[in-house]
Amino acid sequence: MMTVAAARQLRDGTACFVGIGLPSTAANLARATHAPNLVLIYESGCLGAKPDRLPLSIGDGILADTADAVVSVPEVFNYWLQPGRIDVGFLGAAQLDRYGNINTTVIGGDYADPKVRLPGAGGAPEIAASCGEVVVVVRQSLRTFIDRVDFVTSVGYGRGPGDRERLGLRGGGPRVVITDLGILEPDPKTCELTLTRLHPGVTVEQARAATGWDLAVAGDLAAVDPPTEHELTVLRALEATKEVAAG
Repeated sequence: MMTVAAARQLRDGTACFVGIGLPSTAANLARATHAPNLVLIYESGCLGAKPDRLPLSIGDGILADTADAVVSVPEVFNYWLQPGRIDVGFLGAAQLDRYGNINTTVIGGDYADPKVRLPGAGGAPEIAASCGEVVVVVRQSLRTFIDRVDFVTSVGYGRGPGDRERLGLRGGGPRVVITDLGILEPDPKTCELTLTRLHPGVTVEQARAATGWDLAVAGDLAAVDPPTEHELTVLRALEATKEVAAG
């Protein structure tokens, strides 16, 4: 459900900054179904990659072999990402708060002596700051969805309306958060993440119980359409290529 829902967010002809894992699977699913002209950009410098299987890493040779161009990592960030030339970016999160701020740095309030030190920022802050819009994909739980993140690695909407503008961030911020329970979108006035759609079989009570703040629910709450047979067939075929490449 998460992969298919993420793929549906990608529009044909747009440029997407892709990471490995679910984002790469979703982007390649979109390209193989409704968005054949989706431009995949990988952090390793591969622009317009068209892999015929799921890559195992951003350094997988299939990306360079099928790319329109291969440039340096600094060029990806300095020329393509930071000036706003990429439409959509995918991000994950160890912690996410009600305003879409992301923590992938430390768990625990003391940066010098945290409970857990996470992998860190990577390119995530630049993606959050500069992409036209951001799609966050993360499983929903009380451990992940907390009222205030322990560390702001990647800015969503800060503490509310106007913060992105005050910080001089070019991009539009998180447009949608896709979880294993449903889909959240920022309220146009408050910027607070609001539950707008539920996956089949999930209740509002379940979503609220997995959220560390008083989760707002849209008045026109809808259900996410289940995956079509075509989407499932293509997704399974993609996953099978990953197993072959790894084996």
